[in-house]
Parts: sequence; structure tokens; C-alpha cells
Amino acid sequence: MDLVASLTAKHLKTKLPEFSPGDTVKVFNKIKEGDKERIQLFEGVVVQKRGTGLGASVTVRKISMGVGVEKVVPLHSPSLTRIELVKKGKVNRAKLYYLRKLKGRSARIEEKREELGLAEPAETQKQEAEVKT
Repeated sequence: MDLVASLTAKHLKTKLPEFSPGDTVKVFNKIKEGDKERIQLFEGVVVQKRGTGLGASVTVRKISMGVGVEKVVPLHSPSLTRIELVKKGKVNRAKLYYLRKLKGRSARIEEKREELGLAEPAETQKQEAEVKT
């Protein structure tokens, strides 16, 4: 194995979920304030993924008090505690820069329900009716 590859391999995080642009994720970061440490949550839509190896990062966007906030999160940073996938988004682009211009309901992304294995509401109601009878 190459010397550089062996040095970087021990710093790579292995327990990252599979997600793509358009997905809503929760990012948990360690924040150090003075001599105390706490975990800060940032939930938003993945705008882009970039890079490979130790330099890989993801841009997450959310609307906070009417203002768009984007955060670039290095995926293999020691301050990154974990990433949770909230829902999968249905998009046709790898970079969602167009979300920066949109506001309100037009900035929402349709959810991929079949990817998460969730049944449609009508099917769920039929199954519940069959169980009751």
C-alpha cells in the first residue's frame, strides 16, 4: 500500500450513511467553548457533495429565521460526531445551487418515499382495514 494512502486510511470515517444531494440530513458537530464541549445540531438539505478521501466535504443548507444559512462540513473531520439521514429527496441535479434563489414552498424538495421502504398512505389504510376485520 502507498505510504500516503496508509496514513490517510486510519483517519477516514467508516460509519457515514449513504446520502446524496437533495437529501435532508442532521449534522452533529462538537463545539468547544472555553473548557466545555457540546454537540451542536445542524439540520438541512444537502446542496452538494465534493471531494474524495480526507478532503471530502458536503454543503448543507437550511433556512434560519428567514435567512438562508449554508454550512460546509468536512466529512472526515474529528469535530464531526455523526450524520443522520432524515429523508431522501427527489432531484435531478448533483449541485442544487438553484435553491439559493427560491423562497418558501417553491424551495421544498419532493420526498422519495419508495427509497425508504415506506408504504403509500392509501395502501396503509387498506392494510389496517384488513387487520380490523
